[in-house]
Amino acid sequence: MKRKTTDTISIIVFLLPALILFFGILVLPMVLSGYYSLFEWNGVGDMKFINFGNFKEMFTSDLVPMKAGLLHALLLAGLSVGIQLPLSLGLALMLGRGIKGERFFLSINFLPVLISTVVIGKLWSAIYTPKGMLNNLLRSLGIIGEKNILWTNDGKNGKLLLACIIPMLWQYVGYHMLLMYAGVKSVAPELREAAKIDGATTWQVDRHVVIPSMKQVLKVSVIFAVTGSLKAYDLISILGGNKNSSAAVPSTLLMNQMFDANRVGMGSAIAVIMIILCFAFAVLINFLFRERD
Repeated sequence: MKRKTTDTISIIVFLLPALILFFGILVLPMVLSGYYSLFEWNGVGDMKFINFGNFKEMFTSDLVPMKAGLLHALLLAGLSVGIQLPLSLGLALMLGRGIKGERFFLSINFLPVLISTVVIGKLWSAIYTPKGMLNNLLRSLGIIGEKNILWTNDGKNGKLLLACIIPMLWQYVGYHMLLMYAGVKSVAPELREAAKIDGATTWQVDRHVVIPSMKQVLKVSVIFAVTGSLKAYDLISILGGNKNSSAAVPSTLLMNQMFDANRVGMGSAIAVIMIILCFAFAVLINFLFRERD
């Protein structure tokens, strides 16, 4: 009995630092966000209880274009799942077959993930300048003639949103590719050989053997892609999307309301919406990927 009590105390002592960090960094901020979202507060003055007024305002007032922000975030999530992940899967399947230079191509494709987001933002800002590489390429192909397209300085027709989405998709292709590559390599070689003996082509082996065997890896990649899209901020901010409602996403709206407008209550309400959406999509994706009898 004494030894059992000692073991229990030891377990608690070892778990305590992690539990403190978990509640202090994750749980407590979420609880406080939920609490502050019910108030009109500038962060230093008196707090005025307004119930769900912040939530109502964000979906009815043009001052907080939350509808547009959510639409843009969902568009980014859809493009991530529809373009980014299939591209990552294709690269992972190709490299997983053991092609020549496999390690080299793996490193090259993963390189954008290792580069600082600030550096990537500045790089693409230079590409998007009126006389940058993109306009020069389009001009050499005869698509835009002699005119220059303002990709980041004029966001009225969606060019700014597109300019933000492209580097975000490009940056994380290698990240998901590495996850899927590990999943491809975990498939038993015997399964591949058995399928080839039965006359399956390389595509059929990938479709009917490899991809079903890495279902859990695909689920994780989809969750990361969707929730990451809902939380996207850094590249959008660097490219100027935080100052233009045509490229607004929930995170940029949160920062604008919290720090520019000094509306802590509204910023907290947006944070609550983001938490709910991330949790809801994670549950939905888990449901869609559940094992069926």
